[in-house]
Amino acid sequence: MKRMMSLLLMVMMVMAACGSEETYQTIDIEDIPTKVDEGFTVLDVRETSEFEAGHIPGASNKPLSELQQGNLEGLDSKGKYVVICQSGNRSKQASDILAKENIEIVNVSEGMSSWTGEVE
Repeated sequence: MKRMMSLLLMVMMVMAACGSEETYQTIDIEDIPTKVDEGFTVLDVRETSEFEAGHIPGASNKPLSELQQGNLEGLDSKGKYVVICQSGNRSKQASDILAKENIEIVNVSEGMSSWTGEVE
């Protein structure tokens, strides 16, 4: 019985690990221009005030707080997005949400705090 329980526990742990795989790629911040050249749109998930203070040229803004409420208005379900925030935490959360909606995304591991390019 003890052996059976150990086996069952191990199977459950393997299944849980398999279910938590990301269905999207995570890139470094310096790879953003390449993705834009491939037709991706930069999606900045910081709050609007942060976005307005400075963002990557051509980026769109959709705050994580709106995505968490299920508001996908303004996003193209067939679009391709590079998801960025200030440090990488919110973009990961947003990427998880968008991936569940089958939107093609790549997550940026760093955020605007590491961006050295031009800002608008």
